[in-house]
Formats: sequence, C-alpha cells, structure tokens
Amino acid sequence: MSELFDEVDEDVRREQLKKLWDRYSVFIVAGALLVIAAVGGWRGYQYLEAKKAAEAGGAFDRAVELSEQSKHSEAEAAFNSLAATAPYGYRMLARLRAAAELGSRDPQAAVKLYDDISADHSVGALEQELAKVRAAGLLLETTSYPNMLQRLEPSTAAAATFRHTARELLALSAWRANDPTAARKWLDLIANDAETPPGLRSRAEALQALLPPVAKS
Repeated sequence: MSELFDEVDEDVRREQLKKLWDRYSVFIVAGALLVIAAVGGWRGYQYLEAKKAAEAGGAFDRAVELSEQSKHSEAEAAFNSLAATAPYGYRMLARLRAAAELGSRDPQAAVKLYDDISADHSVGALEQELAKVRAAGLLLETTSYPNMLQRLEPSTAAAATFRHTARELLALSAWRANDPTAARKWLDLIANDAETPPGLRSRAEALQALLPPVAKS
C-alpha cells in the first residue's frame, strides 16, 4: 500500500513540475541566456581592455625610445596621441611625459601643461602633486621665492610624497633670492627627515655650507 501512495505522490510531483515548466520555461530559458550573454560580454570587454592596454604599452615604449634618441618633438607628438586615446593609466603617464618633452624647448608652455594636470580633479592626487613639483622645477630660475613658496609649500608636509624635492627646490629658490633664513629652514627640514634620499641630503649639505653663519645674539 505504501508503494502505491509513493507512486501517486511521485505522479503528483511530476505533474506539478510539468505545470511549472509549462508556465515558466520561457522565463527560465531567457534568464539563462541573459546570464550567458552577460558573462560573454564581460569576457569580451576584458579582452578588449587588455588588448587596448597592450597596444598602449607598446606605443608608450616607442615614445620613450624616441625621447631617449633625443627626438623630442616626435616623442611629444607620440605622448600627446596617447594622452588623447590610451586607457587611463597610460593616458595620465603620457600627459606627464608630453609636458616633460615640451619642457626641453618651451619651459613656460610645459609649466602650463603641468598646471593643467595639477588642477584636473579627474587626475589622482599623486599625479597632481608630481605635476606641481615638476612645474616648480621648470620655474626655479625665472620666478620669485614667494611664487615658489605658494606653489610648493603644501607639498613639503611631513606625509607628502614629493616633500624632499619640494623642500630642495624651495631651499634653492630662497638661496637665489638671498634669503638665508628661509633657505636654512628648508635645509634643516631636509637634514632632520630620516627618509631624505642620500643624494639629496648631500646636495643640501653642500648648499648649507654656502650660507652665511648664523649671527650670534
């Protein structure tokens, strides 16, 4: 008798499943197709992005080779092309390199490019800070110490990535402006920072030796 009931229950379940399939099979199949299409689309997108990155990497390397061969105008054009078309990472690097290439023949125009990068909120904070420091480096020989201070003082903070270079540039600018007090301030920060690179520390010590002795009170 129990076997009979089991068979009846099995028939009932089978009938219920058949009804459910008849009612919802279109949606189930459609959902499965959508999942397959989404996975395929994502895989295709990943492939295309990887291909773009590889192509941009090759083009970037070729532009660097042009720069190393002192073909600066050609390198600048190649970097500008990448800055307009490459994926974000290479696009950002290309903007910085294009400004560097331009700086070899037109420092003021390069400063403008760097300033544009440092003011671009779509750019990462690290790249913005690097652009600020590079612009200031190009201006060192032609601009005043107050202008250098305005540009670089935020980049000299203890946690700033490019603080060492920013402090050195400000020390040099102050020294050029015959302001030994300001120069000594930045040189002391360089000397007291345990993470100051050895080469920069040596240059700071050499500049320190050129300063007049501190007046005794």
